[in-house]
Amino acid sequence: MNAKLDSSVTERPVTRQTFDEVLVPTYAPAAMVPVRASGLDLWDQAGKHYLDFTSGIAVTSLGHCAPAVVEALTKQINTLWHLGNGYSNEPVLRLALALTEATFADRAFFCNSGAEANEAALKLARKYAHTKFGPNKSRIISCFSSFHGRTLFTVSVGGQAKYTEGFEPLPQEINHIAYNDIEAARAAIGDDVCAVIVEPVQGEGGVVPGDAAYLKELRALCDKTGALLIFDEVQSGMGRTGELFAYMGYGVTPDILTAAKALGNGYPIGAMLTTHELAATLGVGTHGTTYGGNPLAATVALTVLETINTPAFLARVKDASAKLVAMLQGLITDYPHMFSIVRGSGLLLGLVVSDAFKGRAKDIQKAAEAQGLMVLIAGMDVVRLAPALIVSDAQIAEAGRLLRLALDGIKAA
Repeated sequence: MNAKLDSSVTERPVTRQTFDEVLVPTYAPAAMVPVRASGLDLWDQAGKHYLDFTSGIAVTSLGHCAPAVVEALTKQINTLWHLGNGYSNEPVLRLALALTEATFADRAFFCNSGAEANEAALKLARKYAHTKFGPNKSRIISCFSSFHGRTLFTVSVGGQAKYTEGFEPLPQEINHIAYNDIEAARAAIGDDVCAVIVEPVQGEGGVVPGDAAYLKELRALCDKTGALLIFDEVQSGMGRTGELFAYMGYGVTPDILTAAKALGNGYPIGAMLTTHELAATLGVGTHGTTYGGNPLAATVALTVLETINTPAFLARVKDASAKLVAMLQGLITDYPHMFSIVRGSGLLLGLVVSDAFKGRAKDIQKAAEAQGLMVLIAGMDVVRLAPALIVSDAQIAEAGRLLRLALDGIKAA
């Protein structure tokens, strides 16, 4: 027995170096270690202030430590934590009612992450097709540059080979097509396809919005072949585009929708939404999760949903988006040798670097952080901005000021 733990462990100093010593090296986090945050303001161990335009990768959409969420969670913490799936609970029932009333869906399944939500969606699609059409209808169509999670199934469905290298053999009957390519979709989606999964806005793939005509054609092809259309709205959902879910702005209704990230504002929860007919495929014992839909997560998610899903809140997201786009367009005008275009939807935007700066998005991210601005990247050629949906005009202006300082520093180097 190796008794390494002592009573003072919670008082030991920890630094970024501690990560390299004790954590599995699946990430390469920044040198600074955040310790406190409120809204879009964040402070590290040294007391340095940052303006957070990442939202924890489009997660803390109501800001860090959102008062309404803190209040709801605190109340639930003192009421009921966990029961297991042998029992239901009031918060999850209220959350399911609210989500089904707000969307196309009739039924909800809750889990702990976007990957789990997509895993459930893909399993449902396979099982439904096997039940209704037989085992030969099993092929899944996804898009290159997509991202759907890190389980072996979802990472195989995601269209980025770098995430599957070394994990072979991979699940079979999965094919990838170019995003926004209608002809490629027509060629790939045949009668043996059980599901087509797509992000209405590709996030990790470069912040690329789907063309309305493309998404409508996917809907038509699925109707024609009996395949199910799955919208992965893990990153684009929960108000991020200015609609509660992005599909609403496109006028294209999926058969299955997945959500996570901002659904819990940082508390782990994922959801798969679908219809009565499809949900009936997953009978008792066919799928499950220990923690999914627990009272704590469900309470948080309902509070987030009720806050975001109002006309005034969503209208403000669109207004803030217009102001953020204008600020970024100003950067393109003033730094044409660094940036080419801005793209995305709502408050999920990508600033694409110019040919001269190919592969240097990470350099811009690091320079911004040094100035006190946290931004993301989406690949090596896109600086991604996903601020909390409560971002103010003043904070957008401040982000622009800090970005200019960062870019000037890169120019002078």
